[in-house]
Amino acid sequence: MAESPPCRIPSSPSNHCSAIPSLCHRPAMNKIRFALLSLTAVAALGLAGWKLAASPAEQMQTFAVAFVETLTPDQKANAVMAFDSPKRVGWHFIPMKERKGLMLEQMNDAQRTAALRLLRSALSEAGYSKANRIMLLEEVLNEMEAGKGAWERNPQRYYVTLFGDVTEKGEDASWGLSFEGHHLSLNFVCRGGKVVDSTPQFMATNPAVVKNETSVTLGKGTAVLNQEEQLAFKLVKSLDSKQLKVALIAEEALAEIRFAGEPQPTVGEPEGIAYSSLNPDQQKQLRDVVDLYVSVAPEKVAAERTQQIETDGWNNVHFAWAGALEPGIGHYYRVRGKRFLIEFVNTQADPAGNPANHIHCVYRDLSGDFDLPIAP
Repeated sequence: MAESPPCRIPSSPSNHCSAIPSLCHRPAMNKIRFALLSLTAVAALGLAGWKLAASPAEQMQTFAVAFVETLTPDQKANAVMAFDSPKRVGWHFIPMKERKGLMLEQMNDAQRTAALRLLRSALSEAGYSKANRIMLLEEVLNEMEAGKGAWERNPQRYYVTLFGDVTEKGEDASWGLSFEGHHLSLNFVCRGGKVVDSTPQFMATNPAVVKNETSVTLGKGTAVLNQEEQLAFKLVKSLDSKQLKVALIAEEALAEIRFAGEPQPTVGEPEGIAYSSLNPDQQKQLRDVVDLYVSVAPEKVAAERTQQIETDGWNNVHFAWAGALEPGIGHYYRVRGKRFLIEFVNTQADPAGNPANHIHCVYRDLSGDFDLPIAP
Protein backbone atom coordinates (compact mmCIF):
# COMPACT_ATOMS: atom_id res chain seq x y z
CA MET A 1 0.00 0.00 0.00
CA ALA A 2 1.20 3.49 -0.80
CA GLU A 3 0.86 5.78 2.18
CA SER A 4 -0.37 9.30 1.83
CA PRO A 5 2.41 11.90 1.95
CA PRO A 6 3.45 13.54 5.21
CA CYS A 7 1.04 16.13 6.51
CA ARG A 8 1.47 19.66 5.18
CA ILE A 9 -0.46 22.68 6.30
CA PRO A 10 -2.88 23.33 3.42
CA SER A 11 -3.82 26.80 2.31
CA SER A 12 -7.53 26.27 2.87
CA PRO A 13 -9.04 24.22 5.67
CA SER A 14 -12.26 23.57 3.80
CA ASN A 15 -10.69 20.88 1.61
CA HIS A 16 -8.91 18.96 4.33
CA CYS A 17 -11.17 18.57 7.35
CA SER A 18 -14.00 16.41 6.06
CA ALA A 19 -13.46 13.87 8.85
CA ILE A 20 -14.73 16.39 11.42
CA PRO A 21 -16.53 19.18 9.56
CA SER A 22 -17.68 20.89 12.77
CA LEU A 23 -14.09 21.72 13.65
CA CYS A 24 -13.38 23.61 10.46
CA HIS A 25 -15.61 26.65 10.70
CA ARG A 26 -12.98 29.15 11.78
CA PRO A 27 -10.65 30.68 9.18
CA ALA A 28 -7.89 31.77 11.58
CA MET A 29 -5.98 28.86 13.14
CA ASN A 30 -2.44 28.72 14.41
CA LYS A 31 -0.08 26.02 13.19
CA ILE A 32 -0.40 23.77 16.24
CA ARG A 33 -4.17 23.87 16.12
CA PHE A 34 -4.37 23.28 12.40
CA ALA A 35 -1.83 20.45 12.42
CA LEU A 36 -4.02 18.46 14.79
CA LEU A 37 -7.11 19.13 12.71
CA SER A 38 -5.64 18.29 9.34
CA LEU A 39 -4.18 15.07 10.71
CA THR A 40 -7.70 13.85 11.40
CA ALA A 41 -8.24 13.62 7.67
CA VAL A 42 -4.67 12.75 6.70
CA ALA A 43 -4.38 9.92 9.19
CA ALA A 44 -7.67 8.42 8.04
CA LEU A 45 -6.52 8.52 4.42
CA GLY A 46 -3.23 6.94 5.40
CA LEU A 47 -5.07 3.88 6.74
CA ALA A 48 -7.63 3.42 3.99
CA GLY A 49 -5.80 0.72 2.07
CA TRP A 50 -5.08 -1.36 5.15
CA LYS A 51 -8.57 -1.86 6.47
CA LEU A 52 -9.38 -5.02 4.52
CA ALA A 53 -5.86 -6.35 4.15
CA ALA A 54 -4.61 -6.27 7.72
CA SER A 55 -5.84 -6.86 11.24
CA PRO A 56 -5.98 -3.89 13.64
CA ALA A 57 -2.81 -5.15 15.37
CA GLU A 58 -0.99 -5.45 12.04
CA GLN A 59 -2.04 -1.93 11.12
CA MET A 60 -0.87 -0.65 14.48
CA GLN A 61 2.45 -2.46 14.18
CA THR A 62 3.06 -1.02 10.72
CA PHE A 63 2.52 2.51 11.97
CA ALA A 64 4.42 1.88 15.21
CA VAL A 65 7.49 0.83 13.21
CA ALA A 66 7.08 3.85 10.93
CA PHE A 67 6.88 6.15 13.97
CA VAL A 68 10.01 4.69 15.61
CA GLU A 69 11.94 5.07 12.36
CA THR A 70 11.39 8.84 12.46
CA LEU A 71 12.93 9.25 15.93
CA THR A 72 16.42 10.29 16.96
CA PRO A 73 18.27 8.01 19.41
CA ASP A 74 17.45 10.35 22.31
CA GLN A 75 13.78 10.50 21.37
CA LYS A 76 13.64 6.73 20.99
CA ALA A 77 15.09 6.33 24.49
CA ASN A 78 12.07 8.23 25.83
CA ALA A 79 9.45 6.75 23.54
CA VAL A 80 10.35 3.03 23.67
CA MET A 81 10.53 0.99 26.88
CA ALA A 82 10.76 -2.67 27.79
CA PHE A 83 7.49 -4.57 27.67
CA ASP A 84 7.91 -5.57 31.31
CA SER A 85 8.52 -1.98 32.45
CA PRO A 86 6.33 -1.11 35.46
CA LYS A 87 5.46 2.09 33.60
CA ARG A 88 3.41 0.05 31.13
CA VAL A 89 0.67 -0.42 33.72
CA GLY A 90 0.82 3.11 35.11
CA TRP A 91 -1.89 5.44 33.85
CA HIS A 92 -3.74 8.60 34.81
CA PHE A 93 -5.67 11.45 33.27
CA ILE A 94 -4.79 14.40 35.52
CA PRO A 95 -2.42 17.16 34.32
CA MET A 96 1.21 16.19 34.99
CA LYS A 97 4.41 18.12 34.33
CA GLU A 98 6.14 14.87 33.42
CA ARG A 99 4.79 11.65 31.97
CA LYS A 100 6.27 8.52 30.47
CA GLY A 101 6.96 8.63 26.76
CA LEU A 102 7.65 11.29 24.14
CA MET A 103 5.45 14.38 24.01
CA LEU A 104 3.89 15.54 20.72
CA GLU A 105 5.38 18.98 21.32
CA GLN A 106 8.87 17.43 21.35
CA MET A 107 8.38 16.06 17.83
CA ASN A 108 8.84 17.66 14.43
CA ASP A 109 5.97 17.71 11.94
CA ALA A 110 6.86 14.38 10.32
CA GLN A 111 7.21 12.66 13.70
CA ARG A 112 3.94 14.12 14.92
CA THR A 113 2.24 12.94 11.73
CA ALA A 114 3.59 9.43 12.33
CA ALA A 115 2.50 9.49 15.97
CA LEU A 116 -1.06 10.53 15.16
CA ARG A 117 -1.28 7.99 12.34
CA LEU A 118 -0.34 5.37 14.91
CA LEU A 119 -3.09 6.63 17.21
CA ARG A 120 -5.57 6.62 14.32
CA SER A 121 -4.69 3.00 13.54
CA ALA A 122 -5.52 2.04 17.13
CA LEU A 123 -9.00 3.62 17.11
CA SER A 124 -12.16 3.74 15.06
CA GLU A 125 -12.98 6.90 13.15
CA ALA A 126 -15.39 7.88 15.93
CA GLY A 127 -12.80 7.08 18.59
CA TYR A 128 -10.10 9.11 16.87
CA SER A 129 -12.51 12.03 16.41
CA LYS A 130 -13.22 12.06 20.14
CA ALA A 131 -9.54 11.80 21.07
CA ASN A 132 -8.63 14.58 18.64
CA ARG A 133 -11.24 16.96 20.03
CA ILE A 134 -10.37 16.13 23.64
CA MET A 135 -6.84 17.32 22.89
CA LEU A 136 -8.17 20.49 21.25
CA LEU A 137 -10.32 21.25 24.31
CA GLU A 138 -7.08 22.16 26.07
CA GLU A 139 -7.16 25.38 24.03
CA VAL A 140 -10.67 26.11 25.27
CA LEU A 141 -9.56 25.54 28.86
CA ASN A 142 -6.56 27.80 28.41
CA GLU A 143 -8.78 30.59 27.09
CA MET A 144 -11.39 30.13 29.84
CA GLU A 145 -8.66 30.25 32.49
CA ALA A 146 -7.04 33.30 30.86
CA GLY A 147 -3.75 31.46 30.47
CA LYS A 148 -3.37 30.72 34.19
CA GLY A 149 -2.66 27.05 33.47
CA ALA A 150 -0.62 27.68 30.35
CA TRP A 151 1.94 24.92 30.94
CA GLU A 152 -0.76 22.25 31.20
CA ARG A 153 -3.40 23.53 28.78
CA ASN A 154 -1.63 22.49 25.61
CA PRO A 155 -3.10 20.32 22.81
CA GLN A 156 0.38 18.94 22.14
CA ARG A 157 1.03 17.89 25.72
CA TYR A 158 0.17 14.27 24.96
CA TYR A 159 2.68 11.46 25.17
CA VAL A 160 3.34 8.39 23.04
CA THR A 161 5.01 5.35 24.62
CA LEU A 162 5.76 1.99 23.02
CA PHE A 163 6.61 -1.07 25.08
CA GLY A 164 8.61 -3.95 23.66
CA ASP A 165 10.14 -4.49 20.22
CA VAL A 166 7.57 -3.34 17.67
CA THR A 167 9.54 -4.90 14.82
CA GLU A 168 9.27 -8.40 16.27
CA LYS A 169 6.69 -10.75 14.79
CA GLY A 170 5.51 -14.16 15.87
CA GLU A 171 2.93 -15.86 18.02
CA ASP A 172 4.57 -14.80 21.29
CA ALA A 173 5.77 -11.35 20.22
CA SER A 174 4.18 -8.83 22.61
CA TRP A 175 4.25 -5.07 22.48
CA GLY A 176 2.18 -2.25 23.91
CA LEU A 177 1.12 1.31 23.19
CA SER A 178 0.14 4.14 25.52
CA PHE A 179 -1.22 7.49 24.32
CA GLU A 180 -1.85 9.72 27.30
CA GLY A 181 -2.28 13.25 28.55
CA HIS A 182 -4.86 15.38 30.32
CA HIS A 183 -8.28 13.74 30.03
CA LEU A 184 -7.06 10.98 27.73
CA SER A 185 -5.48 7.60 28.50
CA LEU A 186 -5.54 4.94 25.79
CA ASN A 187 -3.69 1.67 26.32
CA PHE A 188 -3.16 -1.34 24.08
CA VAL A 189 -1.40 -4.70 24.12
CA CYS A 190 -0.76 -6.65 20.91
CA ARG A 191 0.49 -10.21 20.61
CA GLY A 192 0.80 -12.56 17.67
CA GLY A 193 -0.85 -10.11 15.29
CA LYS A 194 -3.87 -9.54 17.54
CA VAL A 195 -5.00 -6.77 19.87
CA VAL A 196 -5.29 -8.77 23.09
CA ASP A 197 -6.22 -5.82 25.31
CA SER A 198 -7.30 -2.23 24.71
CA THR A 199 -7.96 -0.94 28.21
CA PRO A 200 -7.99 1.15 30.33
CA GLN A 201 -9.80 3.39 27.85
CA PHE A 202 -10.35 6.76 29.50
CA MET A 203 -11.81 9.91 27.96
CA ALA A 204 -12.97 13.15 29.55
CA THR A 205 -14.11 16.63 28.58
CA ASN A 206 -13.94 19.99 30.31
CA PRO A 207 -16.12 21.75 29.49
CA ALA A 208 -18.52 18.95 28.65
CA VAL A 209 -20.45 21.51 26.61
CA VAL A 210 -18.69 24.67 25.42
CA LYS A 211 -21.26 27.25 26.52
CA ASN A 212 -19.54 30.46 25.46
CA GLU A 213 -18.08 31.83 22.25
CA THR A 214 -14.37 31.13 21.82
CA SER A 215 -11.56 32.40 19.61
CA VAL A 216 -10.04 28.93 19.23
CA THR A 217 -10.76 25.89 17.09
CA LEU A 218 -13.64 24.36 19.03
CA GLY A 219 -16.56 26.74 19.21
CA LYS A 220 -19.70 27.24 21.26
CA GLY A 221 -21.88 24.14 21.39
CA THR A 222 -19.05 21.62 21.12
CA ALA A 223 -19.97 18.56 23.22
CA VAL A 224 -17.52 15.75 22.50
CA LEU A 225 -19.05 13.15 24.84
CA ASN A 226 -22.63 14.31 24.47
CA GLN A 227 -24.07 10.92 23.50
CA GLU A 228 -22.44 9.16 26.43
CA GLU A 229 -24.42 11.50 28.67
CA GLN A 230 -27.67 11.99 26.78
CA LEU A 231 -28.34 8.35 25.90
CA ALA A 232 -27.86 7.41 29.55
CA PHE A 233 -30.26 10.17 30.63
CA LYS A 234 -32.79 8.86 28.10
CA LEU A 235 -32.49 5.38 29.58
CA VAL A 236 -32.75 6.37 33.24
CA LYS A 237 -35.73 8.64 32.54
CA SER A 238 -37.52 5.77 30.80
CA LEU A 239 -37.48 3.66 33.97
CA ASP A 240 -40.71 3.34 35.92
CA SER A 241 -40.73 3.91 39.67
CA LYS A 242 -40.05 0.27 40.53
CA GLN A 243 -37.20 0.01 38.04
CA LEU A 244 -35.69 3.31 39.18
CA LYS A 245 -35.73 2.17 42.79
CA VAL A 246 -33.50 -0.75 41.79
CA ALA A 247 -31.26 1.23 39.43
CA LEU A 248 -30.63 4.16 41.80
CA ILE A 249 -27.71 3.25 44.08
CA ALA A 250 -27.24 6.66 45.74
CA GLU A 251 -29.07 9.97 45.98
CA GLU A 252 -25.83 11.85 45.37
CA ALA A 253 -23.43 11.19 42.52
CA LEU A 254 -20.02 9.74 43.18
CA ALA A 255 -17.38 12.47 43.04
CA GLU A 256 -15.14 10.53 40.67
CA ILE A 257 -14.85 7.28 38.77
CA ARG A 258 -13.53 4.50 40.96
CA PHE A 259 -10.07 2.94 40.62
CA ALA A 260 -8.55 5.94 38.80
CA GLY A 261 -4.89 5.23 38.09
CA GLU A 262 -5.08 1.66 39.37
CA PRO A 263 -3.85 -1.10 37.03
CA GLN A 264 -6.92 -3.19 37.79
CA PRO A 265 -10.33 -2.37 39.27
CA THR A 266 -11.40 -4.37 42.30
CA VAL A 267 -15.14 -4.73 42.02
CA GLY A 268 -17.73 -6.39 44.20
CA GLU A 269 -21.13 -7.72 43.25
CA PRO A 270 -22.98 -5.86 40.46
CA GLU A 271 -25.38 -3.13 41.55
CA GLY A 272 -28.34 -1.58 39.81
CA ILE A 273 -30.99 -2.97 37.53
CA ALA A 274 -30.37 -6.10 35.48
CA TYR A 275 -30.73 -6.07 31.71
CA SER A 276 -33.36 -8.80 32.06
CA SER A 277 -35.52 -6.42 34.13
CA LEU A 278 -35.69 -3.86 31.33
CA ASN A 279 -38.30 -3.81 28.59
CA PRO A 280 -37.16 -4.31 24.96
CA ASP A 281 -36.86 -0.57 24.22
CA GLN A 282 -34.85 -0.02 27.39
CA GLN A 283 -32.63 -2.99 26.59
CA LYS A 284 -31.83 -1.45 23.22
CA GLN A 285 -31.07 1.87 24.89
CA LEU A 286 -28.63 0.15 27.25
CA ARG A 287 -26.96 -1.65 24.34
CA ASP A 288 -26.63 1.72 22.58
CA VAL A 289 -24.90 3.21 25.63
CA VAL A 290 -22.46 0.30 25.82
CA ASP A 291 -21.77 0.52 22.09
CA LEU A 292 -20.54 4.10 22.45
CA TYR A 293 -17.66 2.82 24.58
CA VAL A 294 -17.10 -0.42 22.68
CA SER A 295 -16.91 1.36 19.32
CA VAL A 296 -14.03 3.64 20.29
CA ALA A 297 -11.91 0.67 19.17
CA PRO A 298 -11.48 -0.33 15.51
CA GLU A 299 -14.37 -2.27 14.01
CA LYS A 300 -12.82 -5.72 14.41
CA VAL A 301 -11.79 -5.08 18.03
CA ALA A 302 -15.21 -3.59 18.78
CA ALA A 303 -16.83 -6.71 17.33
CA GLU A 304 -14.70 -8.87 19.63
CA ARG A 305 -15.72 -6.75 22.63
CA THR A 306 -19.38 -7.11 21.68
CA GLN A 307 -19.04 -10.85 21.13
CA GLN A 308 -17.52 -11.21 24.59
CA ILE A 309 -20.51 -9.42 26.13
CA GLU A 310 -22.92 -11.63 24.19
CA THR A 311 -21.03 -14.77 25.20
CA ASP A 312 -21.22 -13.74 28.85
CA GLY A 313 -24.88 -12.89 28.39
CA TRP A 314 -26.59 -9.51 28.31
CA ASN A 315 -28.78 -10.71 31.17
CA ASN A 316 -25.66 -10.50 33.36
CA VAL A 317 -25.27 -6.77 32.58
CA HIS A 318 -26.42 -4.24 35.21
CA PHE A 319 -27.10 -0.51 34.91
CA ALA A 320 -26.71 1.69 38.00
CA TRP A 321 -27.32 5.41 38.51
CA ALA A 322 -26.45 7.89 41.26
CA GLY A 323 -27.34 11.54 41.63
CA ALA A 324 -29.62 13.86 39.70
CA LEU A 325 -31.84 12.83 36.81
CA GLU A 326 -31.38 16.18 35.04
CA PRO A 327 -28.32 17.82 33.42
CA GLY A 328 -26.52 20.55 35.32
CA ILE A 329 -26.57 18.68 38.64
CA GLY A 330 -24.05 16.00 39.56
CA HIS A 331 -24.81 12.58 38.13
CA TYR A 332 -23.05 9.24 37.72
CA TYR A 333 -23.73 5.91 36.09
CA ARG A 334 -22.05 2.58 35.61
CA VAL A 335 -22.67 -0.41 33.40
CA ARG A 336 -21.28 -3.68 34.66
CA GLY A 337 -20.95 -6.97 32.80
CA LYS A 338 -19.10 -10.13 33.72
CA ARG A 339 -15.94 -8.89 31.98
CA PHE A 340 -16.38 -5.17 31.45
CA LEU A 341 -17.02 -2.05 33.48
CA ILE A 342 -18.16 1.35 32.24
CA GLU A 343 -18.21 4.36 34.54
CA PHE A 344 -19.34 7.91 33.81
CA VAL A 345 -19.35 10.89 36.16
CA ASN A 346 -20.26 14.55 35.69
CA THR A 347 -20.11 16.45 38.97
CA GLN A 348 -17.46 19.16 38.58
CA ALA A 349 -18.06 22.68 37.33
CA ASP A 350 -16.20 24.04 34.32
CA PRO A 351 -13.81 27.03 34.74
CA ALA A 352 -16.70 29.46 34.18
CA GLY A 353 -18.58 27.94 37.10
CA ASN A 354 -21.22 26.09 35.08
CA PRO A 355 -22.17 23.19 37.37
CA ALA A 356 -21.81 19.54 36.33
CA ASN A 357 -20.10 20.43 33.06
CA HIS A 358 -16.98 18.26 33.28
CA ILE A 359 -17.24 14.60 32.20
CA HIS A 360 -14.99 11.66 33.08
CA CYS A 361 -15.73 8.23 31.60
CA VAL A 362 -13.88 4.95 31.33
CA TYR A 363 -14.16 1.46 29.83
CA ARG A 364 -12.31 -1.30 31.68
CA ASP A 365 -11.61 -5.00 31.19
CA LEU A 366 -12.51 -7.03 34.27
CA SER A 367 -10.62 -10.00 32.84
CA GLY A 368 -7.44 -7.93 33.13
CA ASP A 369 -6.56 -4.40 31.97
CA PHE A 370 -3.16 -4.17 30.26
CA ASP A 371 -3.52 -7.93 29.59
CA LEU A 372 -2.62 -8.52 33.23
CA PRO A 373 -3.63 -11.74 34.97
CA ILE A 374 -6.38 -11.25 37.53
CA ALA A 375 -5.04 -11.42 41.07
CA PRO A 376 -6.48 -14.34 43.08
